Amino acid sequence: MRDSNPPAAQDPPITHASVWSSWATLLASSGTLICCALPAMLVALGAGAALSSLISAVPGLVWISEYKAQVFAFAGFMLLASGALQWRMRLAPCPLDPALRNACLRTRKTSARLYGLSVLIYLVGGGFAFVLPGLMSA
Repeated sequence: MRDSNPPAAQDPPITHASVWSSWATLLASSGTLICCALPAMLVALGAGAALSSLISAVPGLVWISEYKAQVFAFAGFMLLASGALQWRMRLAPCPLDPALRNACLRTRKTSARLYGLSVLIYLVGGGFAFVLPGLMSA
């Protein structure tokens, strides 16, 4: 009689892909802060001159701000992909060796923290880019 459970060899392999995807997501969501939260914060603090000198030093900020919808769409896609990968790998087996098992569990914890930080940064950037301008004009 066949066993209905799949063999353990078919479990997803342990990789560092979830950590790398978390770092990539953190980088992508940081773009939302650069395009929207940083300029709004500088203006709100009365540092418009600092913002203008920052824009003259880094002219790419203007381009990022002009395409903020695309920046947010890309960061949102990265967040969804990273979250799906983390969800898929949450029950992947860790090695039996205690040192490797502890490293595996630390990697998962680090990856989850990076993902949470990325979501927080995305939400803060979204608030500055889309919510606050709507509240200020109302």
